[in-house]
Amino acid sequence: MVKTSNGGALRPAMILLLANASVPALAQESPAEASDAAGVATATEAAAPANDGTDIVVTAQKRSERLQDVPIAVSALGGDSLEKQRVTQADELAGKIVNLQLTSTVGDNTPIFALRGVSMSDYSLNQASPVATYYDEVYKGNFAFLGVAMYDLERVEVLRGPQGTLYGKNTTGGAVNLISRAPELGGTDGYLNLGYGNYDRYEANGALNLPIGETVAARVAFTFARADGWFKNQLPGKPDLASVREYGVRASLLFEPSDSARFVLRGSTSYQNPRNYGIYAQPEAVNRPGLGRREIEANVTDRRGARTWSVSLTGTVDLGDTLAITSVTSWDKGRLNFYEDTDGTATELLEIPYTDRANQFAQDLRLTSDFDGPFNFILGAYFNREKVYNETTFEIGKDIDVDGNGVIDVNDCAAGLPLACLFRNSFDQVKKSYAVYSDMSFEVTDQFTLRGGLRFTHDKGVQSNFESNALGVDGVLVANLIPPSRLDYSTENLSGKIGADYKINPDVMIYGNYSRGYRAPSFNAQAFFDPSELSVAKAEKIDAFELGLKSQFADRRVTLNMAAFHYTYSNQQFINVDPATAAQTLLNIPRSRIQGGEAELTVRATDMVTLRGGLGLLSTKIKRGTVSGVDVSGNRLSNAPKLTFTGGIDATVVDGGSGKISLHGDLNYSSSQYFEVLNVPRLRQKSYVLLSGHIDWESVDGRWTASVWGKNLANKFYFTSRVDLLAGFGFDYNHVGTPRTYGVTVGTKF
Repeated sequence: MVKTSNGGALRPAMILLLANASVPALAQESPAEASDAAGVATATEAAAPANDGTDIVVTAQKRSERLQDVPIAVSALGGDSLEKQRVTQADELAGKIVNLQLTSTVGDNTPIFALRGVSMSDYSLNQASPVATYYDEVYKGNFAFLGVAMYDLERVEVLRGPQGTLYGKNTTGGAVNLISRAPELGGTDGYLNLGYGNYDRYEANGALNLPIGETVAARVAFTFARADGWFKNQLPGKPDLASVREYGVRASLLFEPSDSARFVLRGSTSYQNPRNYGIYAQPEAVNRPGLGRREIEANVTDRRGARTWSVSLTGTVDLGDTLAITSVTSWDKGRLNFYEDTDGTATELLEIPYTDRANQFAQDLRLTSDFDGPFNFILGAYFNREKVYNETTFEIGKDIDVDGNGVIDVNDCAAGLPLACLFRNSFDQVKKSYAVYSDMSFEVTDQFTLRGGLRFTHDKGVQSNFESNALGVDGVLVANLIPPSRLDYSTENLSGKIGADYKINPDVMIYGNYSRGYRAPSFNAQAFFDPSELSVAKAEKIDAFELGLKSQFADRRVTLNMAAFHYTYSNQQFINVDPATAAQTLLNIPRSRIQGGEAELTVRATDMVTLRGGLGLLSTKIKRGTVSGVDVSGNRLSNAPKLTFTGGIDATVVDGGSGKISLHGDLNYSSSQYFEVLNVPRLRQKSYVLLSGHIDWESVDGRWTASVWGKNLANKFYFTSRVDLLAGFGFDYNHVGTPRTYGVTVGTKF
């Protein structure tokens, strides 16, 4: 991918020519209370559920536990709250949780999360984020697997810090878990919501739960949305960009043959086919003369295609009263292809089509104890096989007739290299991960518990059939730049966690832990011009220390949760551009330091009013490293604002014979940040505030609902990624955040 957050892109000779040529299932299904959360509830953040504010249940430790009793930094957002706040895509989670950031370099619904400053700088489609995304405990590593998933959810759980002793896939940054509603053996029920919003947005979502006999139940859920683009294209006859056109369907089957066995089979598919995002090119005087902030002149307006298929089987069988075995078996397939107008202008200076096809099989098997005490454990084994095909093409100056004969063909590329040329690389990639893991706890006293866990991982990877060619605009071969090549790696890692927690009383707990995280090596997808660019980045590691407090008082009407952390970040993977040869390779930044904290205060002032506020502090510093020939020691890491804040109010203003009317307002603040580690001053995103809210009505019997909602109410203009794409030759590549959106939604439950 041409975009790199360190500012690297194309070799200098090529750039100079370009510049002159033209003006990125649970161990147990948790109780229904979790889906009633009215806001965020976390180990570092807490908000009130719809009942008494104390009963939100999570499975962050693979057991159903009250959130306030979990001695780790985990955030949980209830499904009803997500629906009411209009969180319709995973990208929007970043505005709900402090110290969780997002870059959208490869488009909507393919989020690249940064958690506590741990992020990914290489946005190539063969990479996997250090913050893992799971759907119903199934790890989704490749972008092609993500698709549409934010519908009919029971809750979302976000775990901060290295993961490995509890989760199938080990990560350095954390985990985002999307947990869908499972079928229930009770009565037939369901819901349907219909909505309309600005940009001519139409949407619908719903679900039906259907018992089939005494031991089987089925649930079918769907979502659909369609909207015009908000990036207004000023080229005559060309459609607007950044539209919405998507649907998702999920079918689940529950089988409970006995009180000791439970199986959930899930199958889902999703499809997105909108007009692709637009690129905001700077400097404006050169690239956007006469255009407004949300206007563009784009000659490439192709639709973005993303298709996913997924099947998983989660089974839990009790082996007596104290042991249970859980199996999560999954298969995923996806494809992602889009044609990016990379130069953001009406010219054909630089355009890039991307293709990503992937499939994976994964098996997670674990044994969980439930002894009366003092000792309990989880023992697990995990296997994942991911196969990826990537193809990327730099289309450079396709409209330039180099030889002046009135026809642009292979001869123009041969004469004007790199102008009037297509540079295309492609490769296959297979990664296999094998692991055994454990998590243990020992209750020394009723108040004091020791905890620990280990994980052994063996990772293997092969990048084969790598080839790069220079072609004419007519597709005729000009030169083979990188002949068919193969790379591989094999590595082993031992990581783990140790900690303790102490309950001062039933409502106050302090905890501390040390953990080591690991992220597997990565292959470079940015080799285009020379075999020397083929490279493998070493594995990343993080040593993380954390202290935390969970507390409730005033009859559990006030929740105050806090955490402080210190990370030593070793060998973070980065794209590097050699200033002498312009070769793009993957490298590792040897050492960085991250430290900070989170605090969340929730106050149920009355039975009608709840106040929420969360604060995240972050300090990052590269201790040693060179990127693109620049010593970046002392610089800040990317996607790491020093201060984030979330706040809100939930107030019921009417509760009587005409139903219930409630008001909800939310504020999200982020201080300034960089999207690259060179810390280029002009590319710094300034601090900004986003405001959103909704007004809800619910009938007395709870059957009918209506909502008026709005997001980014102040219509704030901000960037979600910024890159010096042409290495100092006058072109900055930017993604822009979504403008003000608003609408109405009506729904019924049956």
